[in-house]
Amino acid sequence: MEKARSAVTNFFGRVPLTYTRFSLTPQVDGDASQVEMKLADDDECGESTLGDHVVKHREGHNQCKSLCFKILGVVLLFFIGFLIGYLSHRGRVASQLSSNNVIIQQEYTQEDEAGEIVGSDTPNMLYWSDLKPMLDKKVELLQFEESITNLCSSTREAGSENEVSSATMVYNEFQAMQLDKVWNDEHFVTLQDRGSSNKVELLKSQDTEETFTSMSYVAYSASKSVTASLVYCHYGRTEDFDALRAKNIDVSGKIVLVRSGNITFSEKVRNAEIAKAVGVLIYPDPSDFTFPTSGDQEIEAPFGHAHFGTGDPFTPGFPSFNHTQFPPSKSSGLPQIPVQSLSSKDGTTLIGKLDGPQGCPDGWKGCKLADPYKIKLEVNNIMANKKILNVFGVIKGFDEPDRYVVVGAQRDSWGKGAANAGVGTSVLLKLAQMIKQMVKEGGYRPRRSIVFASWSAGDFGAVGATEWLEGYLSTLHLKTIAYISLDAAVQGRGSLQVSGSPLMYSIIQKTLTEVSDPVSNNDDRLWTKVQSEDFLRPLSISDPAYPFLAYSGVPSVSFSFIKDKKPYAYLGTAQDTFDNLKKLVNVDSMCRAVANLAGQVILRMTHDHKLPLDFERYKNELRKVPIQLVGEWQSLKQLDLTVQWMNSAWGDFSRAVETVKNNFAGSDLEIRPVLRSLNDRVMKVEHSMLSPYVSPLDTPFRHILYGYGNHTVSALIKHIRLQKTNKELFDKDLFKNQLALLTWTVQGAANALAGEIWEINNEF
Repeated sequence: MEKARSAVTNFFGRVPLTYTRFSLTPQVDGDASQVEMKLADDDECGESTLGDHVVKHREGHNQCKSLCFKILGVVLLFFIGFLIGYLSHRGRVASQLSSNNVIIQQEYTQEDEAGEIVGSDTPNMLYWSDLKPMLDKKVELLQFEESITNLCSSTREAGSENEVSSATMVYNEFQAMQLDKVWNDEHFVTLQDRGSSNKVELLKSQDTEETFTSMSYVAYSASKSVTASLVYCHYGRTEDFDALRAKNIDVSGKIVLVRSGNITFSEKVRNAEIAKAVGVLIYPDPSDFTFPTSGDQEIEAPFGHAHFGTGDPFTPGFPSFNHTQFPPSKSSGLPQIPVQSLSSKDGTTLIGKLDGPQGCPDGWKGCKLADPYKIKLEVNNIMANKKILNVFGVIKGFDEPDRYVVVGAQRDSWGKGAANAGVGTSVLLKLAQMIKQMVKEGGYRPRRSIVFASWSAGDFGAVGATEWLEGYLSTLHLKTIAYISLDAAVQGRGSLQVSGSPLMYSIIQKTLTEVSDPVSNNDDRLWTKVQSEDFLRPLSISDPAYPFLAYSGVPSVSFSFIKDKKPYAYLGTAQDTFDNLKKLVNVDSMCRAVANLAGQVILRMTHDHKLPLDFERYKNELRKVPIQLVGEWQSLKQLDLTVQWMNSAWGDFSRAVETVKNNFAGSDLEIRPVLRSLNDRVMKVEHSMLSPYVSPLDTPFRHILYGYGNHTVSALIKHIRLQKTNKELFDKDLFKNQLALLTWTVQGAANALAGEIWEINNEF
């Protein structure tokens, strides 16, 4: 640049330059200087520099030099003019794009199997206003009944021959669609089969009055036989056990009877173990569920699992790939007490043996088994090593193929699993086929890749998905933009339940305002079914999308249509057949709504320049932490602590959010490195909510807001409240450690969002 400036300056004659031959020291006139070293007697113009011809040389030299500078000046002027015109044109284009809210996609070409270029005649600009109608039109043509019927013609328990056959079918379907890449990964995992002698006996004075048996079971139950009195504990929630404790009813050494629903089987069992119960019985109460036909009907014993976690509990934190050796280990979430499920009829029979509502929490029909009755619970489930297959297909992005959206559904089911797995798998296949057609025939060029995943062993606690996450834990969060779960998406035809990360808030809300309600006659939008600003609920441990969020730090979402805010009665039972599902809903119309909803989210994520992740939402979520701590001001004051440092960390996060917003607003998003850098900062937000101070082996769900363990916000607040409720259990040093590490996790999230270390301006 200095040489160019000097050349221009000399060309216009602003500052004269002089040179000293054979010298490295410049002669300076004014503020400009040059260095010239002559090592030859003849210059480039061919003039002699010896004897009496010195003057001629200087004249010739000056003429040559002047000519060179003039040529250089013309070139510079041409370059400057070109640059001004180019920048002006880019400014007009950027302004036009901003005003019209469109996204330009570059024209790409690809070779067909014969090596010829195809796709070059497709438009190089695709507007969302063109893309959405294209999606709507294709969704309206989708038919699902035949697909679900074929998928659900038999049971598909994970690792069984039928389930392997269904994996092969999905693989072949992906291949037939000509997806860019189709593959599978296999895992060797430890599941649990039902024991042949599982039973529950109602004893009266040591004699068996009634025996309850079922073909269903609860996976990962301890194999034991216990005999004890029975205590009813409603849904088995923490507050239900607290209600019993408030009535001086002790469950220690007792078997507890709980209703299914509200929380997972594993959470019910975990709460029972904490209360020192020796066994758990779980039954479905008909009043909690939606039936295909009116009237209360019997619900068969549901299948479930009691592992308080996800993945293979005998390789916690490790992927169960073949030929990989692991030390003997098991998850701390495995129960040590026996668990069995009952039918609604058997559960009602036991409820009838309770001693009445006297002395029980309000609204309960009873809470203790009347004398002289007792329960004998015997479980002999068998551990089994099985090979499972996850099947994948990908449509590669044309701009950023190494960034991708993952959409998945479990394939296995303990029964025929129409609602449980058939709907999700069918929608997954139709979405892959439809979007591939849009790419091949409709000219859509996804900016980023789309991975379609068919998981195995979902019924046992998202085993297939978690093992895959464990295998790629160090890299997935850097590449995966979001995960969309299709599992159990149709359980009714009324309200819509949505669970997910706050980062998914805006895109889901926007999509719900654009997708028609499948049961409305007035072209209402799905957003009318939500009718709440807090429509996006936190993911629970039972949700298939949960490990993506709480274990891997990937923004995730799942949704399901239900009726009267109640789940489908036959979910997880042998009654979950396609015939029963057809009695509940119009399968085609409901599945089309699911495909449209998921499809729009996928296309938005892969179409837009700027990732549609609502990173501002975490500013509001994290603000609740110091507010909750302020509510415990007196307890903090006794410990000589304040919320100053947590407020400071939250403030830095808020400033980082504003910085990124301003960077997006002030940057030319057509410059790929700039766009990619900003999007990557947004992608770090979810993963930065995983505590770096706990081990993924011992505490896999490290998310500070939605995980489990002492590192979470809920654990911190619960601990400080012991100052008021049970001071003997309060550990001052533990609390200080919790507060410090939580504060630095929030501070780390702020630093990750802020960008490069020289851009960080922490205000401690």
